Amino acid sequence: MKELICIVCPKGCHLKVDETNDYKVTGNGCPRGEEYGKIELTHPTRVVTSTVQCSGGAHPRCPVKTSAPIPKELILQAVRCLDGVKLTAPVHTGDVVVPNICGTGVHFIATRDL
Repeated sequence: MKELICIVCPKGCHLKVDETNDYKVTGNGCPRGEEYGKIELTHPTRVVTSTVQCSGGAHPRCPVKTSAPIPKELILQAVRCLDGVKLTAPVHTGDVVVPNICGTGVHFIATRDL
């Protein structure tokens, strides 16, 4: 039995996930917590945030994030895709900065207008 704290909402439910019983989740306050508990133990994913260089804007760096969660084991490879990326203003929220990260179909997108 694994114990987790749910991060889906601010409530932070204390989940217990029974790996031997088809990943049965208890302690969740909503259905999203049950889904989170199962996914976290079977195929954990994360949204990755970072910054990249930007010239010609109000700030020298532009915040970026993945457009969707990616498998946890690909996070370091994904961040390496940002090495050497240099944007030039204007940059708009939602602009694709790096497409198709590690073949996942997920993109790094800008999260601020510059």
